[in-house]
Amino acid sequence: MDLYEKLLEGKEKLSLVGLGYVGMPIAVAFARKIKVVGFDLNEKKIGLYKSGIDPTNEVGNQAIKDTAVEFTADPAKLREAKFHIVAVPTPVNHDHTPDLSPVEGASRILGQNLSKGSVVVFESTVYPGVTEEICVPILEKESGLTCGVDFKVGYSPERINPGDKVHRLETIVKIVSGMDEETLDTVAEVYGLVVEAGVHRAQSIKVAEAAKVIENSQRDINIAFMNELSIIFNKMEIDTKAVLEAAGTKWNFLKFSPGLVGGHCIGVDPYYLTYKAEELGYHSQIILSGRRINDDMGKYVAESLVKNLIKADIHVKGAHVAILGFTFKENCPDTRNTKVIDIYRELGEYGITPMVVDPAADAEEAEHLYGITFEGMEAVKEMDAVVVAVAHEQFSALKEKAIAGFFKQGQKKVLVDIKGICCRKEFEDAGYLYWRL
Repeated sequence: MDLYEKLLEGKEKLSLVGLGYVGMPIAVAFARKIKVVGFDLNEKKIGLYKSGIDPTNEVGNQAIKDTAVEFTADPAKLREAKFHIVAVPTPVNHDHTPDLSPVEGASRILGQNLSKGSVVVFESTVYPGVTEEICVPILEKESGLTCGVDFKVGYSPERINPGDKVHRLETIVKIVSGMDEETLDTVAEVYGLVVEAGVHRAQSIKVAEAAKVIENSQRDINIAFMNELSIIFNKMEIDTKAVLEAAGTKWNFLKFSPGLVGGHCIGVDPYYLTYKAEELGYHSQIILSGRRINDDMGKYVAESLVKNLIKADIHVKGAHVAILGFTFKENCPDTRNTKVIDIYRELGEYGITPMVVDPAADAEEAEHLYGITFEGMEAVKEMDAVVVAVAHEQFSALKEKAIAGFFKQGQKKVLVDIKGICCRKEFEDAGYLYWRL
């Protein structure tokens, strides 16, 4: 009887190492089919899951209450599983070099609790070679076992889109890979249990690693192009959104929009690829150029707001500004690597301390990471300028009358609508100084 059959019959368990926005939904999905151990070092997070609370809002509290996942912060529980999935973040350091400490740490813990006959699959986004050249040696050292003899490895890049209720684990084709044909078959069969869209068998682990890292690099470059167009068209006093709507009528026009590029995928993954390229003697031109444009957009937005304050004859230093939205994307509580912080900090350089409002965000996380305390919507009044930074449902539903109540009366209302969720004509007709990317 092979490992897949043993999992199906409940004779073996699957473990999920890392229960964040990616790992937790995977654990919940597998638990509908087989026995699952969900492990995370964060005891507070484990406590919330055990209490039936989903702090990520990815599957919801009811799904957490109903799930059969055995949530634990005890590494020894990993010894009960034979099929292991590692889904920990892979951020970058301040100098934009890869920070592999989370995946190395997870490999260390897993290695200390690895048993013969196990299969380990990594989902974390990395540059080609990390799984076999960095993670495997750690697993071998900590376990005393030999890869290829005592245990096998594979790689299946995560494609979950936080906050997206349409494109889920079950509905996105899953790339799978293994160190040999037998491992590939096992990995494909196991993921086939939960991925309704099917699996794509990559030729090798390195191919699967490369496929993942270029997915987000491609998006990053396309968004950078849109951001550059926005800068150009704003100088020409042409509305970028109107231009893109017109161009989008052609069947093969790629429909991307300008915006802030944050989070732990699109704004991070390209640096993994360019880092490896640098090691091999090639300096990226297109990828890093796109990164520079996107990394500077928060500063560009802040400068544009200041220019509009001046245009409206409003004193810049000490101006009352509210920022609506702080997460890296809409309808998601995650504030890690948000680029809204760049707007906040740049405005501080002009003597402005903005008020930040975000009913969807993880307020505790934001205070811990950035030292920012959120205000409630009721506090947004007597403002000189308002920045709609994130297209949360709560903000998209706001009408002009409600937004007008945010401002001081008797002066120009400066509205910066980064995502273009408001009707430009309606607000300009109402006398606003309206600006968007």
